Amino acid sequence: MSHRHVSGWVIMNALIVFVAQYLLYFILAAAAVIWLFVPRQDKVDLAAQVVVSLVIVFVLIKLAGAIHTDPRPFVADPLIRPLFVHGADNGFPSDHTAVAATVALLVMMYSRWLGVTLLVASLVLGASRMAAHVHHGQDIVAALLIAVLAVGIASVTWRRVRPRLPRRLTGQASI
Repeated sequence: MSHRHVSGWVIMNALIVFVAQYLLYFILAAAAVIWLFVPRQDKVDLAAQVVVSLVIVFVLIKLAGAIHTDPRPFVADPLIRPLFVHGADNGFPSDHTAVAATVALLVMMYSRWLGVTLLVASLVLGASRMAAHVHHGQDIVAALLIAVLAVGIASVTWRRVRPRLPRRLTGQASI
């Protein structure tokens, strides 16, 4: 193998590791910046739905993990080495992907193109975690489904609760 070929693999693996470990933080930071620029009423709506959605996501992740076990790729096949140190716990579902996709879907409700951009980043995050050998495809798919379910439940819940709240809490001007 040539030196150029080896250095190409090193760079690619470093990129995969960076994306797998840190893209979630960029997605969260981007969502926070987006939140700063939405109208006040939307700020309250988005913040409330983020809190409710993330609570639901964490509950669903724990529930899914208790129902189904998927050993991480490097556990299932000892010949596979993860690209970064990772615990040998249940890989189902991918919590990184679930959180990233949840935030992306929530942003999409207020800014379609920014939400789609973050959702694509969430998919790249999931793919990089597979490429890093810490998740299987089913872990990523389950995480996406959990995100959709959590955002759906939070959105419906917020639409029912919001009209019952005092106007000052929902960001609406008093009439």
